[in-house]
Amino acid sequence: MQKTETLKKNYEFKKILTKGKYYSGEYIEVFIKQNNQAINKIGIAIGVKLGKAFQRNYVKRLIRENYRKLEEKIKVGYEIVFLWKKKVSIKNANYHYIEEDMNNIFKKIGIFK
Repeated sequence: MQKTETLKKNYEFKKILTKGKYYSGEYIEVFIKQNNQAINKIGIAIGVKLGKAFQRNYVKRLIRENYRKLEEKIKVGYEIVFLWKKKVSIKNANYHYIEEDMNNIFKKIGIFK
């Protein structure tokens, strides 16, 4: 099982959001940038206006768990930022919807092994 680091600093998020490639799904948006390391880094950002803290944290846990399940299939050397779409209500967050969305986006990107 490979270890994935998390992005924590604001400048790390900004670098990926400005220089990374953008892919969109039905519920989540993904910005991805290649790095020259043997590890993946992920960050999850959900806007404050979308819901209360417990709702935003719930969505973050769903995204993190779906990524953890797919982690073995993903090539290493990427920095990935997941954003929840502003037009989609946070109440529509469902484990299986996010899983399907993430699979479709990663197939579109072509980062599966």
